Amino acid sequence: MSFLNSIKNNSKEHNFPFNHWEYSDALSEGAIDEIVKADIPDVSKHNLNYDGTRAIDGGAAEFRKGIASGGQAIKFRCFINKENSSQFPNLVKFINELQSKETYETISKMINKDLSNSYVRVEVICDREGFWLKPHCDIKEKLMSGLIFVNKTNESEDLGTDFYNAKLEKVKTLPYKHNYGYLFTSGPNTWHGMEKKKIVKERRCIQVNYVTFETDWKVNS
Repeated sequence: MSFLNSIKNNSKEHNFPFNHWEYSDALSEGAIDEIVKADIPDVSKHNLNYDGTRAIDGGAAEFRKGIASGGQAIKFRCFINKENSSQFPNLVKFINELQSKETYETISKMINKDLSNSYVRVEVICDREGFWLKPHCDIKEKLMSGLIFVNKTNESEDLGTDFYNAKLEKVKTLPYKHNYGYLFTSGPNTWHGMEKKKIVKERRCIQVNYVTFETDWKVNS
């Protein structure tokens, strides 16, 4: 179990500027291959510009709470669900690991939140030149948030997530290293985003959440 092993043996807790954990080697080679090959449309070729959110354009606030009526945004987001699961067998195995009681109970203790009635949500991300993400705190429905980076194109390590203090001053950048991730739980002053930076080819990663709203992947009881 790559993810659980990583959390238990290859993670480090940090408390600045808020509690978070960094970890490494959580993804199998099969999962990495599926992330690299996932077909995600290029925003710039659809007469759209990045707007500092992941919803891009037409993505109402409800979409971010798990209601899949996000307008044009839905075209640019690749959530792993039962419908497309056959394309991502290794990422489904990863999701199954997140659903396991041993895994979510381990994370529950780390973040001090009960995940026993939650759902797993995993999104494959491919950010391209022009992408940025305004500083924000996650919605309360996200009990656990985080990314795992997949850097197979030798992009700058500076392309990781930026963390901010309460004054919205950037105080830390998580390194965009291959098969390297972080996690935290939503709360006040958990400000994070990404400044405008040079992306040569693409910034691939997966977003990993335990959420309160329904997805296709409820945790095991």
